[in-house]
Amino acid sequence: MLIDTHCHLDAAEFAFDRSLVIERARAAGVEGFVVPAVTAAGFDGLNTLADMTPGVARAFGLHPMFIGSACPDDLDCLEQQLQRNDVVAVGEIGLDGFVPEPDMASQQTWFEDQLQLAKRHDLPVILHVRKAVAPIIEAIKRVGVSGGIAHAFNGSRQQADQLTALGFKLGFGGTVTFEGSRRIRALAAELPLDAIVLETDAPDIPPAWDRGGRNEPANVARVASEIARLRGLDVATVIAATGRNALAVLPRLGDVLAAG
Repeated sequence: MLIDTHCHLDAAEFAFDRSLVIERARAAGVEGFVVPAVTAAGFDGLNTLADMTPGVARAFGLHPMFIGSACPDDLDCLEQQLQRNDVVAVGEIGLDGFVPEPDMASQQTWFEDQLQLAKRHDLPVILHVRKAVAPIIEAIKRVGVSGGIAHAFNGSRQQADQLTALGFKLGFGGTVTFEGSRRIRALAAELPLDAIVLETDAPDIPPAWDRGGRNEPANVARVASEIARLRGLDVATVIAATGRNALAVLPRLGDVLAAG
């Protein structure tokens, strides 16, 4: 099963042609889309999209890049959403050390509060990790959660091994298609296949063949092909393995896709 484990189909960039984007993805073989919310203001829109679109699985979280406009009530809103039986994860949550003048102390507080909610509701998490892998690993160990996905992983092999030991799969998307992304391509080639899931982060992180354009979930099929080439495997093997990995790390995802 070909699954895009991280795409923002609810984003405004898809407002004018969302149905066509989904059609193109299905034509490329994509059967499942995990869509993580990034703000409380987007929760209702994501619910509407998932209710109307077979194959769309919802995750809810407060993204570190947007916590500057968040308020304490947003955590209550988040917890209310997490009571749904069809929520597959808490996310997208994490830390971002790349943004200008990041308020890491505030990010850390929001992140750990959301980890606590994930633990309380026994849900995996979808991690946003940019220049902050070490503190994220420390927080996960401190709070304790039931694994999840490290989206757009770009850390070291040692950090990759630490995350997989904690029950996480590592998301690989458009970045792996660039020849210059040597470390990420090496990880995609050398990590155990059961550590990898596929993603696009659409509309962001477009692949090499569409640099500067709008990314789409359909591109996850060619990401699978590139990883297969790097590993010397046929693409069907990569698609089957990464699909199993996604279903294993997001236990509710299979039920959501079956219901669709």
